[in-house]
Amino acid sequence: MRLKSLLPLLIFLGLAAVLWVGLGLKPREVPTVMIGRAVPEFDLPPLDGRTQGLASAALRVPGVKIVNVFASWCVPCRVEHPQLSALKNLPGIALYGINYKDNVADARAFLDGLGDPFAAIGYDRSGRVSIDWGVYGVPETYVVDGDGKIVYRHVGPISDDDLKTKFTPLIERLREGA
Repeated sequence: MRLKSLLPLLIFLGLAAVLWVGLGLKPREVPTVMIGRAVPEFDLPPLDGRTQGLASAALRVPGVKIVNVFASWCVPCRVEHPQLSALKNLPGIALYGINYKDNVADARAFLDGLGDPFAAIGYDRSGRVSIDWGVYGVPETYVVDGDGKIVYRHVGPISDDDLKTKFTPLIERLREGA
């Protein structure tokens, strides 16, 4: 009889423990199998108004490349736009964009209004290429080394702190190793 009266308490304590562990997880550390692997094969058409799309071949040339997956309907993408412009201005960096499941006119207006920091943009209308990259949602940003391997993935908007503590040191290490 005593065990029956303790059962609700034990269930509550078990659920509380699961919740406690879950709250301790870091939401930006979404697992990926892509780190250390070559960029997936793809060839995306250009966003209207641009002459060049984006293909995996562009990411296999020497130098550090950054690939940002974005959409005009994504509010955090607007928030991180100044940081993308700062990344673009780092010497020896090529910044590329993948426009994810967007309306072309809205994407053009987004870039016209905030500025277009990308050397090339691929239009991923279906989202298939983004799935191949392992994208969970936008924005996501990847750093690709001179061999065309993905070395870092950032989930969510890039903050000033992320720029200083994660991206800049990594880019410097990659440049020194090149």
